[in-house]
Amino acid sequence: MTALDLTDFVPEADVAAASTLPARWYVDPGFFPVERERIFMRTWQQVGRLDQLPEPGMFFTTEVAGEPLVILRDGDGHLRALSNVCRHRARTVAQGEGRCKILQCKYHGFSYALDGRLMTAPDFEGAKNWHPEDFRLPEVRLEAWGPLLFVNLDADAPPLAAMLGGTAAEIASHGMAFDAMRFVERREYDVACNWKVFVDNYQEGYHVPVAHPGLLTELDYKQYTIVPRAYTTLQHAPIRQNPGEHRRYESADAHALYYWLFPNFMVNLYPDNMDINLVIPLGPDRTRVVMEWYAVDPAAFRPTFEAQGLAFSEQVQFEDMAICESVQKGLGSRFYGQGRFSPKQEPAVHRFHQLVHGFLTAPGPGYPAP
Repeated sequence: MTALDLTDFVPEADVAAASTLPARWYVDPGFFPVERERIFMRTWQQVGRLDQLPEPGMFFTTEVAGEPLVILRDGDGHLRALSNVCRHRARTVAQGEGRCKILQCKYHGFSYALDGRLMTAPDFEGAKNWHPEDFRLPEVRLEAWGPLLFVNLDADAPPLAAMLGGTAAEIASHGMAFDAMRFVERREYDVACNWKVFVDNYQEGYHVPVAHPGLLTELDYKQYTIVPRAYTTLQHAPIRQNPGEHRRYESADAHALYYWLFPNFMVNLYPDNMDINLVIPLGPDRTRVVMEWYAVDPAAFRPTFEAQGLAFSEQVQFEDMAICESVQKGLGSRFYGQGRFSPKQEPAVHRFHQLVHGFLTAPGPGYPAP
């Protein structure tokens, strides 16, 4: 990999004195492969849901930072994440999703048990120094958080719980049934921006009054708080109370919790539902955003969701996409170099930039100090 010059930015610890990432860090194509290796191959990436693997033999395929994986429940009921690349000539051993008893490459017929062991290698009699036990499918770390599944390609990375800190306990303390949430709907959106632009935008509510008039009517912006942590951020938004006006949430203490997990995962919790965003870099200026909705009782939630929830969520999403695509164009301007932070409204963006710098300049082993 060609060395990338990272000397033009050193983050200032004090948000009140700090500048943002330089524009070059968003537009220089050289950052894309380095970020893939030093950030996305080292962090916990959400890949699917527990309900996709209810029984032994169930599987689905995915990619993380370009690495093909098959996520499955083996014959003993254990969840596993295996390389989806045959050890013979590199064809995938599983396609799509479904149920199987073995994983068989459709190139030369090599087959693997659901724990990754090589079972058959046709016509390999006479091969010298051939040890089938050395040709099992590599396994990567897989952990569940509530209804969600995450993998990490880095064997030395901290556990998912360490990255989340006290997030799970905090969600429970607010009475939100994260573990009981069940899948409702999935949509994907391609955005013409660098992935960091989308994350920057998510990390603050500063733009809500100007960019999201519909959302502003729902949230009590004056009480909006942002709490950056080691590898996560909490944005706490009380839901506005308008006496005499019909509101979806009538409770006097109804609120929304918006969590971000470095580098690219967001979960947005409401009293009876949640949605998640997964931000997937496709190129220096192309990003895919996967959005999924969940509810404790999907059947009861769906009529409201279809009548107004989906349209409302997508309106906010489209507003954010328009912002991010405009920002990406602006980052290419000769008249823009770096910005500054609002100490009150953008401490989480500042923390994100510190982490990006830390991971890119300290490529491992281990994680840069939070």
